[in-house]
Amino acid sequence: MDAPVVFTEAEFYQQSFDPQAYLKEYYRMSDSQGGANLFLMQNLRNLHKIFSLDGLRGDTLIDVGCGPTIYQLLSACEHFHEIISLDYTDRNRRELERWLRNEEGAFDWVPVVKYVCELEGDREKWAEKQEKVRKKVKQVLKCDVTKANPTGPVSLPPADCIVSSLCLEGACKDLPTFRSALRNIGTLVKPGGHLVLATVLGETYYAFNKQVFSCLCLEKHEVEAAVEAAGFEVTFSEAQPYAVNDERTDCQGLLGLVARRCPST
Repeated sequence: MDAPVVFTEAEFYQQSFDPQAYLKEYYRMSDSQGGANLFLMQNLRNLHKIFSLDGLRGDTLIDVGCGPTIYQLLSACEHFHEIISLDYTDRNRRELERWLRNEEGAFDWVPVVKYVCELEGDREKWAEKQEKVRKKVKQVLKCDVTKANPTGPVSLPPADCIVSSLCLEGACKDLPTFRSALRNIGTLVKPGGHLVLATVLGETYYAFNKQVFSCLCLEKHEVEAAVEAAGFEVTFSEAQPYAVNDERTDCQGLLGLVARRCPST
């Protein structure tokens, strides 16, 4: 599949991004051919490893660009007292809230939760973990990472940690915008607090539901340099290849990164 010629703007996401179709395509543990969802499993293992690192603890975690998903919170929820989830599109936030309220018809995350619990050593704690996430997510708010105050007009107290998974590369049309977005979301974390990024590398598009969405093609060194320019010190950075022949995307790799906000910023 050819990559889109033009950047898919925020308004296109607002009008055309179908969260239920997205979840069914990318967040089942097995793919449409019955094989394992290797991309999801790799991402879950990366997040498990990251949130096992020393220092990623505190009162508040802000999830930037959560989409309609919770997978990025499953390891994180063990180490923070409360979570605030942010996303641009109204339908993504509504879909997330459906699951948080345990409404009928919400996406079934149980297989994913069980996989993470297995990584943590006890698969049978899945129900407890689901409830932990539901109780700890205190707010679901609109955000725009291209704005100086991403949650404006709401202002949030700086958090101990922010996590952003598979968001900025879809929201940013070029590297200067990406660097600016990192500076913007960096204001959401207190000096000495942490930034966690889960980012795809070498990807120009991803597709589902007969629609194609652009992605900013990034390299590991570009992400690290942008994080440092935003006032952070990178403390962990690990890239892994994604060598699966997947017609839905041209993703070449996954990057897991942790950075500490410099006290002087």
